[in-house]
Amino acid sequence: VLLQESGGGSVQAGGSLRLSCSPSESIFEFNSMAWYRQAPGKERELVARMTVGGTRTYLDAVKGRFTISRDNAVNTVYLQMNSLKPEDTAVYYCYSNILSRQFWGQGTQVTVSS
Repeated sequence: VLLQESGGGSVQAGGSLRLSCSPSESIFEFNSMAWYRQAPGKERELVARMTVGGTRTYLDAVKGRFTISRDNAVNTVYLQMNSLKPEDTAVYYCYSNILSRQFWGQGTQVTVSS
């Protein structure tokens, strides 16, 4: 399974970015899809997760600012990031799982300047 990410970049604080993740399999094959991030010197953390049934969970620090969604027609999962802050700067990774099998994207850099 391959996860193709796109949409990272540099933005000023308060700006918005949308990340996209297109898996090589149907998104309905996975138990869940999610976005993680890892900032320099920090551990990777879960940012947002969506189960196949549509249940969404978010990291407290991004609630109200980030939205995970999917477009079944184009087999893509998105992370809409609004009101970005410098502390959101990190490499963002798309993640999916089928039971205990885990799959990761290559990561996309998001940089937010103050």
